[in-house]
Amino acid sequence: MPFIKEIEKYRSLSIVGLEKNTGKTECLNYVLSRLSGSNKQIALTSIGVDGENTDAVTKTHKPEIEVYEGMIFVTSEMHYQKKKLVAEVLDVSTQSTSLGRLVTAKAKSSDKVIISGPADSMAIKDLIAQMNKFDVDITLVDGALSRKSLGSPAVTDAMILATGAALSANIPQLVYKTKYIYDLISIKAVDEEIKDCLLPIQKGVWAIDNEGNLTDLKIESVLLIEKAKDRLFKKGNRIFVNGAITDKFLNFLKVQKQIKDIEIIVRDFTRIFASPETFYAFIKRGGRIKVLQKTKLIAVCINPVSPDGYCLNSDDLKQALEEKLNLPVYNVRELSGH
Repeated sequence: MPFIKEIEKYRSLSIVGLEKNTGKTECLNYVLSRLSGSNKQIALTSIGVDGENTDAVTKTHKPEIEVYEGMIFVTSEMHYQKKKLVAEVLDVSTQSTSLGRLVTAKAKSSDKVIISGPADSMAIKDLIAQMNKFDVDITLVDGALSRKSLGSPAVTDAMILATGAALSANIPQLVYKTKYIYDLISIKAVDEEIKDCLLPIQKGVWAIDNEGNLTDLKIESVLLIEKAKDRLFKKGNRIFVNGAITDKFLNFLKVQKQIKDIEIIVRDFTRIFASPETFYAFIKRGGRIKVLQKTKLIAVCINPVSPDGYCLNSDDLKQALEEKLNLPVYNVRELSGH
C-alpha cells in the first residue's frame, strides 16, 4: 500500500478525524495491521480524553484499537486495566491525566486496547521524544480536531486525515470543508529563528518588529481586540497570537489599510477557528498567516457512510477529493476487503 511506505519515512504520525464517525479508528486499525508486518518498532498513543468528557467517554462507546504483539502503547491506568491483551509495563508516568497516570507497555499478544494519552501538545511532544529510549521508529497518535482539546495533532511530523459523510452528506460540501482543512495544514511555517523565540511563549499577543525583537502587547486574547486595536500595530505588522484566531479577528484585520503588510503567526493550524469564507477573504485581500509547527499531510481516508446510514458514492467522493487535494485518497474498508 503506497501510503504505508510513506508512513515509514516519519518518526511520528497522527491520524485525525474531521468529525466523529468519519472512520478515523478504522483507518488507524488498518495502518496498525499493515505496520504489524514491518520490522519497525511501532508505538501508539492518543491525544487525551479531556476532563469534562471523562464521564461521557467512559460511559459511551469508545472504539477499541487492535494492537499487535511487539508494539508499544501508551494509555491511562484506567484503560490499561481494561485491556484484553498480555502486556509488559515499561514505564508509569509521574504526571497524571483525568484517567490516572500514563502507562507505557509492550504488547506480548495481539488484541484490543482503549488508548487515551497526554492531554496537551507539550506532553504529546515529550512523549514522542521519550519513545527513543524504547528504540521506537514510528509513534502513531490517535488525534482529533476539537476545540475542547489542548492537544494538537500538528506536533507530529506527518498526518493522515479521515473525512466522510458524517461531515456532510453532500459531496461538493464535503470536498469544500475537507479542502479548507487541507489549506490550513498547508500554511507555511515561519523560519527556525523566529520559531525558537516564539515557541516558549504560552499566552498573549506579541509583535515582532523588523529586527526580530518581540514585544508583549499586553493583549490577553484576540477576543479583546476591540479594546486594544490602537496598540496592535504599534510595533510592526507581524503579530504572534498564542490562542485562537476567530472570524472577528480576521474581519478586523481585513479592513486595515496596511492589510498587505500584515502577517499573523499562530502556533499551528488547529488554532484557526475562522470560517472558510472569512479565512479566504483575509488571504485574498493580501493578509498572510504562518505557523510555528507544521505537519505534512500524506493521505486522506474516507468513510462514505454517515452515522444515520446515508451512503455517498465512494468512487465519486474519492475522485472529487483527489482532484481538489492532489493527494492520494483511500477508502479503508475497500482496502481491507470489508
